[in-house]
Amino acid sequence: MTIAVDFDGTIVTHEYPAIGKPIPFAIDSLKRLQQEDHHQLILWSCREGELLQQAIDYCHERGLDFYAVNSNYPEDVPDGAVGARKLTADLFIDDRNLGGLPDWGIIYHMIHSGKHFSSVPQSIVPESKKKSNIFTRLLYGD
Repeated sequence: MTIAVDFDGTIVTHEYPAIGKPIPFAIDSLKRLQQEDHHQLILWSCREGELLQQAIDYCHERGLDFYAVNSNYPEDVPDGAVGARKLTADLFIDDRNLGGLPDWGIIYHMIHSGKHFSSVPQSIVPESKKKSNIFTRLLYGD
C-alpha cells in the first residue's frame, strides 16, 4: 500500500517553520509499517526548498527514509507549481483530516490489521482521544 504522510502536526508538533517536537511513536510506527509490512511511504508536506530538506533530513537521521517526497515516484521532478501536488496514495495520514489525528498506536493497529477505527480495541484508545472529536465521541459515547 502507498501511504502519504504529512510532516508538521503528524510526525512532529506544529512549530513551522521550525521543526517541532517529535510526536510519540510517529517515526517508530512509520518505520515498522515500512519495514515489517512493506508499505511505500511518501512524505507529503507543504514545505518546500530548504524547509522541506530539513524535514527529510530530520526523518533520515532517525532512520526513516521515504520512497518519494511530494510526488508519486522518486524520479518525479516538481514542475514548480506550488500546491499542485496530486498524489495517488491509498491512504493519507494527516493531522488536518476530518476526525483529527488518532494516536500513533491506533494508526499502526489500523493499517497493520487492515481494520477500521471502530475495530481498535477500546483498551488501547487513550481517554483523551475518546472525547477529542465528534467522531470518537459518537463511536465511544460521551
